Amino acid sequence: MPDLSTLLLFSLACVALAATPGPDMLLIASRSASQGCKAGFATLAGIQMGTYCHALAAAFGLAQLFAHAPMAYDSVRIAGAAYLFYLAWTTLRSGSVLSIPGAAGAQSMPRIVAQGLITNLLNPKMALFVLALFPQFVHPSAGPVSLQIMVLATVLNGIGLLINGAIILAASRFGRALGDRLGSSRLPQWLLASVFGGLALRLALASKD
Repeated sequence: MPDLSTLLLFSLACVALAATPGPDMLLIASRSASQGCKAGFATLAGIQMGTYCHALAAAFGLAQLFAHAPMAYDSVRIAGAAYLFYLAWTTLRSGSVLSIPGAAGAQSMPRIVAQGLITNLLNPKMALFVLALFPQFVHPSAGPVSLQIMVLATVLNGIGLLINGAIILAASRFGRALGDRLGSSRLPQWLLASVFGGLALRLALASKD
């Protein structure tokens, strides 16, 4: 197990990471604003499940494949961009994304969790981030490396839950206020689709460096 000083230093890095606006925060906030608090937490749950998967991949050395095999990195990157474009398209085609019980096009929570998970798994930069950051706080003398990595992933997810949870609550309130003003407008739908499309372009044009 990592010692207390290691965990504290890693926690500070996690706070800085979680508080910095990025693709995950943008996706969570837009989903919360357009579909409500439950959808925001469901998206966060999927993303954090993906973080555990990337941590496991790092523990077993699989993440190094992206660092040393450009073809593997590009394949996952392109697949992730295609999936995000698909989400943008289906969002535009759905009847509504507003969080209204029984609304046409409303998505189930398991489906939203799965979307968050797949989006995270198909982001090779997340795998490279875990591979770059975690080994700095892992010490072979402190016990099994795989266990230390999973403990660090839990710390990262815990801090992410606190920071992103506050964002979800604020964004969902904003979304409800916006929904009351817009009524049946498709603006929230276009906003969420724009986020998916923007993330897809960002991933499609990203380089490994």
